[in-house]
Amino acid sequence: MKDPIEYQVHEAARRAGVAARELALLPRAAKDEALVTMAEALVAGTDDVLAANTDDVRAAEESGAAPHLVDRLRLDASRVAGMAGGLRQVAALADPVGDVVRGLTLPNGLELRQRRVPLGVVGIIYEARPNVTADAAGLCLKAGNAVLLRGSGSAMRSNARLVEMLRGALAAAGVSTDAVQLLDATSRSSATALMRARGLVDLVVPRGGAGLIRTVVEQSTVPVVETGVGNCHVYVHADADPDMALAVVLNAKTHRPGVCNAAESLLVHSALVDSFVPKVVAALHEHGVTVHGDDAFQRASADVVPVTEEDHATEYLGMEISAATVPDLDAALAHIRRYSTGHTEAVVTDSVAVAHRFTTELDSAALMVNASTRFTDGEQLGYGAEIGISTQKLHARGPMGLSELTTTTTIVTGQGHVR
Repeated sequence: MKDPIEYQVHEAARRAGVAARELALLPRAAKDEALVTMAEALVAGTDDVLAANTDDVRAAEESGAAPHLVDRLRLDASRVAGMAGGLRQVAALADPVGDVVRGLTLPNGLELRQRRVPLGVVGIIYEARPNVTADAAGLCLKAGNAVLLRGSGSAMRSNARLVEMLRGALAAAGVSTDAVQLLDATSRSSATALMRARGLVDLVVPRGGAGLIRTVVEQSTVPVVETGVGNCHVYVHADADPDMALAVVLNAKTHRPGVCNAAESLLVHSALVDSFVPKVVAALHEHGVTVHGDDAFQRASADVVPVTEEDHATEYLGMEISAATVPDLDAALAHIRRYSTGHTEAVVTDSVAVAHRFTTELDSAALMVNASTRFTDGEQLGYGAEIGISTQKLHARGPMGLSELTTTTTIVTGQGHVR
């Protein structure tokens, strides 16, 4: 006899499949109307969302959840407004469905068109962050996909209220409410059932910590796009403008330390040991950041903690950073290759040659020159809201926006051609 939770998930996936076929035929105007209606529903229901979120946050704090997890969970009026704004932004973006990626006529007269089409049913497994609920629903809808949302138990009240509002808006806009469904988050078996629903679900995207992502990648029989883990580096070269370098480091580390595009590792050219290192250590300490540094950083301040191999490999997601000096660009590149998770790396330099080597010899999803790692974000880069940052190389890499939530089909037109 099938497990009751597995049965529920598979039935939800079947309903999502029917909704996805309907969505694939919707014109852009209908999808955009639904997105705007969803945004209006969130704004109108802000107080209800915040009340549910307050209960979630209180429960998380009482359970001893880490501060960065509570930060990801917490909503306020501006964050709800941001979710609504994200839905409106997605509505304003071009619809990728139907775009012709390439077309040609073969010598034998056959006409080929490779066209973007929806993926179908997308499952999202995510931790904390209720904003993912709205982002995923909006992006999947615009790309013509139905979405199965499996949030964490810590955010179940917030997610339930959000999905109730989003589904109400879909109904008001004349779109199937099965296009957005929330799966049970009280049992791990619902996540397992989603990961194993091959044939019913077309793609699973995990959003969360390294443990969650590893579990989904290793256990899923449904295709997976790996996202999120970010041991992001900032390298300050010998010729860097010190004020620019300081601003980039502080923003990358302290702007919002609990997210995947925050800097976790700092590398400084050894020529700057006496000038820049004391300055950056003092500034980081002033902002409440614990520095795990090598001998040069420890000489700059007695408060610097000796760095370990584990520190260099750690995604802190908090007010901590590993730091080391390097003798040259080659050493910086070697260090990053060894410890990077392939998310985002940044260099601060006045040299075109150094910038060129940094951006051609490293292999991460995003590479920044004289800019903070915090810009690896779909909205910041002009893609609109995103499902996550893909750190793998197949299908999608970097911010996963609308185009990355589609696949292609090839249409071949002949005139009685036979082979």
